Amino acid sequence: MKTALRVFKEAKKYWLHLMIAFLALIVSTVAGFYTPWALRELTSLATEGSQNFASESLRIGMFLLATTALQAAGSSASGYLNHYAALHYVADLRTRLYSKLQNMSLRYFHKSRTGDLTGRVVSDALDAEILLAHVIPDFVVNILTFIGVGGLLFTINWRLALMSLVTIPFLLGITMWQSRHVSPTWKENSRVRGELSGTVQDNLSGIKEIQIFNQQKHEEKRVAGLALRHSLAYLKASFFFETTYPLLAFITALGTVVVVVYGGHLVGTGQVAIADIVGFIMYLSMFYGPVKTFSSLIERLGEAGAGCQRVFDVIDDVPDVKEAKNPKTLSRVQGAIQLKNLSFAYNEEISVLEKVNLTVKPGQTVALVGTTGVGKSTIANLINRFYDPQEGSVLIDGVDIREVTLTSLRDNISMVLQDTFLFNGTVYENIAYGLKSATHEEVLEAAKAANAHDFIIEMEDGYETVIGERGIRLSGGQKQRISIARAILRNAPILILDEATSALDTKTEKEIQAALDEISKERTTVVIAHRLSTIRHADQIVVLDGTNIAELGTHEELMNQNGIYAKLHQAQAE
Repeated sequence: MKTALRVFKEAKKYWLHLMIAFLALIVSTVAGFYTPWALRELTSLATEGSQNFASESLRIGMFLLATTALQAAGSSASGYLNHYAALHYVADLRTRLYSKLQNMSLRYFHKSRTGDLTGRVVSDALDAEILLAHVIPDFVVNILTFIGVGGLLFTINWRLALMSLVTIPFLLGITMWQSRHVSPTWKENSRVRGELSGTVQDNLSGIKEIQIFNQQKHEEKRVAGLALRHSLAYLKASFFFETTYPLLAFITALGTVVVVVYGGHLVGTGQVAIADIVGFIMYLSMFYGPVKTFSSLIERLGEAGAGCQRVFDVIDDVPDVKEAKNPKTLSRVQGAIQLKNLSFAYNEEISVLEKVNLTVKPGQTVALVGTTGVGKSTIANLINRFYDPQEGSVLIDGVDIREVTLTSLRDNISMVLQDTFLFNGTVYENIAYGLKSATHEEVLEAAKAANAHDFIIEMEDGYETVIGERGIRLSGGQKQRISIARAILRNAPILILDEATSALDTKTEKEIQAALDEISKERTTVVIAHRLSTIRHADQIVVLDGTNIAELGTHEELMNQNGIYAKLHQAQAE
């Protein structure tokens, strides 16, 4: 209920629609109360032998027609307005959730599964529609019916009405027992569903690797196991409804039996008219209806509430990388970078960097080298503020990057990653993604600078060629050249190249390296490279070893030291 109330509160933008729907629902519900009353009146006319039976029947029929039409109109208006509000709120909720995910740090995505997060945006958010358009209105209808019909029962015969209440404590007890158990089981069901969704997403993304290593049977068993777990979790969640609903139906039937027996006694002794018994029994089915359907409402509330709570868990999560309360806007920088006593660890057990100090002047090219896992890419990620250090700081032009807006910081940085990601769009769209305001000529110039123009124009549709998901229709080298073109187009004062030429052949690498050297003259460049031949002309070469800087200098200086760098260089030469 707490989750349902939060959904209703957050949907205040659509409260006018919901309030009108609520009024229409009241009209529809109250109009439906007349049908048993009409039958009671007809029975009374028939048993009493009324001389105006025909005219009275016509009157009752016309009034019944009017109330039935009113009931249909109110139900239709209520249903449409509830769905209008609910589906628009779902769209807003999905947008909020996606926006929140876009602003979470990389650490968050390292511990989350893409398929599970996708399921929260697409499937779980839709559960808010169930709450707003179905569960909450149904609760209102049931409460109105229970109170309204209960009052009519006492109006007809208070003794019969008291007899009909005998079963209510048992019905409420069973319903309360169900409500205590249903919420945890639906939460578990939603968790397993997210795990299944995440696994399927991972496997479809890695289908090539699955086929290469002939792991189809293994993955099929894994998915089958999760599918069975989800089915069992759903079955457990459904168990409470499947067991309690028949029991509730049986108890309400007993209540009806008691009223029929006692009512028959009252009719037989002349204490109650037969017409009152007919009307009473019809109202009685309406009276017990809300109590029986309350069980199914609790189940739907548990299922939808669990899905919505998974959405709110993300929305309520506090990102570990967040802007200051009053952040500054970083204008176009000169490009000076300083790491001061920088310490960072991805977890408490393993420290990656400890007390690292480094100064890069504007326009310099600095290369980060070292064995795998020494923190080269980590430094690049810290400069971009994908993570925050545990200790120390990163300064750009003397300003701590934690004091500026993330948008203005990243506007000053272009980055080319080793693991190139391209969107399922055209070649042109992927290059222009680096600068949305770029002209057609600027996009072409960036492609030429990245040595990508020639292969692009040879493609079937040139720059309008759709490259598929993650650029699947391109080779590794082609994808990397488009990624480089995207970074060149951005024209930021700081350029970070993380193994930017690793997927290229030697000839193409030399051509692109020449282009990168040319654009690096006008900006500060941080290069992460395993091929040491590509960084010989760097102004500074930083050799990382362990958790700190082991060596620092130019290529010639480090070769003369005959240390780690010299040995790495010699090993590559051999």
